[in-house]
Formats: sequence, structure tokens, C-alpha cells
Amino acid sequence: MSTLLQQITDRVERLLVRHQELQRTNDLLAQQVAQLTQERDALKGRLTTARNRIDALLERLPEEPSDAATP
Repeated sequence: MSTLLQQITDRVERLLVRHQELQRTNDLLAQQVAQLTQERDALKGRLTTARNRIDALLERLPEEPSDAATP
């Protein structure tokens, strides 16, 4: 009986260690997700700004002559 109890104890200890490792990994992954989400949002903002600037520049370009006006 003592051997069975020792085996169960060892297994529980290994499971606890594994749980702690997985918990740390999960915490690190959650931090990465938060950082990447923040980076993505910043890039989306920069993209929107760039698009707006390009649209403003396009508005300033002169109109192209129509085909009817060319000889």
C-alpha cells in the first residue's frame, strides 16, 4: 500500500509542477497577445493616417484632361 501511495504522491507532484509551468507559459502568452494587440492598433492608426494623407494629396492633383478634349 505504501508503494501505491508513493506513486500517487509522485504523480500528483509532477502534475503540480506541470500545472505551474503551463500557468507561467499561459501568462507569457497573454502578455504577448496584449503587446501584439497594442502594436496592431498602433499600426492600424498609422495606416489610417497615411491613407488620409494620400487622399488629401490626390485631391490636390489637377484633373486629368478628358478624352474629348484631346485632338
